[in-house]
Amino acid sequence: MSARLLIGAALAALAIAPAAAQDIAITNATVATGDGSEPIRGATVVVRGGKVVAAGPGVSVPAGVQVVDGSGKWVTPGLFAAMSTLGLSDADGVEESNDQASRGSPFGAALDVAPALNPSSQHVSVARGGGITRASVFSRPASSIFGGQGAIVDLGADPRMVVRPRAFQLAGLGESAARIAGGSRVSAHAVLRNALREARQYGADPRIAATRRSGEVATGDDMPVDPRLIDSPAEREDVLLTRFDAAALVPVVKGAQPLYVDVERAADIRAVLELTREFPQLKLVIVGASEGWLVARELAAAGVPVIANPMNDLPTSFEQLAATQSNVGRMVRAGVKVAIGGLTGTTGDQPKNLTQYAGNMVALGKVPGASGLSWGEAFAAISSVPAEISGQGGRAGVLKAGAAGDLVIWDGDPLEVTSAATRVFIDGVEQPRDNHQRALADRYRDLDTSALPKAYAR
Repeated sequence: MSARLLIGAALAALAIAPAAAQDIAITNATVATGDGSEPIRGATVVVRGGKVVAAGPGVSVPAGVQVVDGSGKWVTPGLFAAMSTLGLSDADGVEESNDQASRGSPFGAALDVAPALNPSSQHVSVARGGGITRASVFSRPASSIFGGQGAIVDLGADPRMVVRPRAFQLAGLGESAARIAGGSRVSAHAVLRNALREARQYGADPRIAATRRSGEVATGDDMPVDPRLIDSPAEREDVLLTRFDAAALVPVVKGAQPLYVDVERAADIRAVLELTREFPQLKLVIVGASEGWLVARELAAAGVPVIANPMNDLPTSFEQLAATQSNVGRMVRAGVKVAIGGLTGTTGDQPKNLTQYAGNMVALGKVPGASGLSWGEAFAAISSVPAEISGQGGRAGVLKAGAAGDLVIWDGDPLEVTSAATRVFIDGVEQPRDNHQRALADRYRDLDTSALPKAYAR
């Protein structure tokens, strides 16, 4: 190999090599550990080898660790954006760059967001600059009531975005899913139950369970299947799902993969909870739940967590007639595990606004007659709670020994809209915070037009 080729290969290797984790200690800061407790003043956080070593008051700084004076600063774990579409689009209004929904696809449950994710998306950069370090990403139900298999990701500035592919399955049973399924919730429920029954039968076939040769079709839970074993006329009779979709749902009926169900009204939530009578191994998560407060006791008793948008307080549809900003607070008071999420839409509904939404929940707690959250509860709802729901509990969203070295340094209380992230670390690696939004803000920070190109002349 020529010297030029060797140099090129070396440079390419450096370009894709992961950045080294930093050993760092932030002292004298106000620290929020993310576990629901209130912030601690004058505390220290130590990160070594990409992991949190200790966080709290009276923590000793090991020798050789870089020390940053956190006086006047706040330190928190990285935020977790539950139910986002980060990495699935560049410009939402440009169809060719938007992979958030698979309209016209012959598949539903088998869809997998992981191969479509783009870590270089500006949406990812903007969210990272806002203190978000990890997220769950989903695709919207479009050609089927199933959105497919979502992924858990980190927002590090490197090519390796996916932390856990096929982390959950998403299905809809509300108004939009009813339209997709044939025009009614009756049809949507029939489609879902049929799909789960087919998956259960598919996964229970002893010939399938015994087949583990390489190069065969995967069921979604790392169990290969020889398609020849399920290609007889008897196996194809009265079957609506493709083999690919049925295979993807096998882990769901076995309880190995959570089933996220998108519903808003109380009656629909109760109908979802009833599914466990026929499919007792289902691991359910409710998404949306605008009327969740009406069934909070049932949710708590069933141990089913919720991912909700706390600002849904107007009945924009018939399934949200009982929407209220006290929804999240009332569910938490009843013992439901609730994460703030689902921010995927317009300018005011971006994942980077998680801190503002959580802050609104704190302010709501001071309104007579309303149900809000304490500061610790609100911050946990955008950090440790969504991490727990996603299966990353103890590893993300918290500052405690052994957790990932995801931390954010803020110039003030992160739940105040005037505060901003000044440094962001993922797995102990400091991340860039530049993005198009910051560049535009810097460009128009003052009104001096002397340096602008002629096209901007007045």
